[in-house]
Amino acid sequence: MRKNSGRPGQSRRQVLGELLAGTAIGLVLSSSSVRARIIAGALPWAPGAGSAPTPVQPGAWQYFTPEEASAVEAIVDRLIPPDPQTPGGKDVGCAVFIDRQLAGPYGSAQGLYMRPPFMDGTAQQGAQSPLTPAQRYRQALAELDKYCRDAYVGKSFAELTDDQKDKVLGALENGPITFEGSSATAFFQQVLTNTREGFFADPVYGGNRDMAAWKMIGFPGARYDYRDWIERHNEPYPLPPVGIVGKPA
Repeated sequence: MRKNSGRPGQSRRQVLGELLAGTAIGLVLSSSSVRARIIAGALPWAPGAGSAPTPVQPGAWQYFTPEEASAVEAIVDRLIPPDPQTPGGKDVGCAVFIDRQLAGPYGSAQGLYMRPPFMDGTAQQGAQSPLTPAQRYRQALAELDKYCRDAYVGKSFAELTDDQKDKVLGALENGPITFEGSSATAFFQQVLTNTREGFFADPVYGGNRDMAAWKMIGFPGARYDYRDWIERHNEPYPLPPVGIVGKPA
């Protein structure tokens, strides 16, 4: 066996370990020396310097037409109906959340792969369509309006009774209703997902108004530290939730 070239009594493993350690230290020193600076008399960061999302401002619809907005408000209020303890999807702001999302990067499919070919795939592969989320909403809402006016003597979805709305939504979910050029079932799943997001997301995005959903489930929100309560099962959290911008409910 070949003898190692290190100091007497050293094994080959020790020699290799020292070489690797020396190389690693050299890399750290060479890379960190460029960014090294002396910090004295102050913290190396500024409190509150993070870039929080811009809060959604109340006002006119940014993407939906008034007719589309009425339909979406009616949809979200049947997907999450109000009860004596918690407002429904409309009053919590789910439609506002969806409107602002469609008017922004999500609606224009920024960050998504949108090149052909477009073919129906599995459910795990997500949407396979040349349409952006905003375009899918516009097309599907027009098809929904046409269906309701044909089936209910000229009435829009928002003008139907609650039982009729539930019947239409059930038909969208389970397949009896079909749309031209798009999937009615896919639209139902999309609006259901977006309604859930608007109900439980931080209020900074326009939904979960007054943190009603967080209060309902006892979620502390973006509080800095609530470790004392993690292991206290079946006990209600006593403090109000806090949003991203640090404002308590």
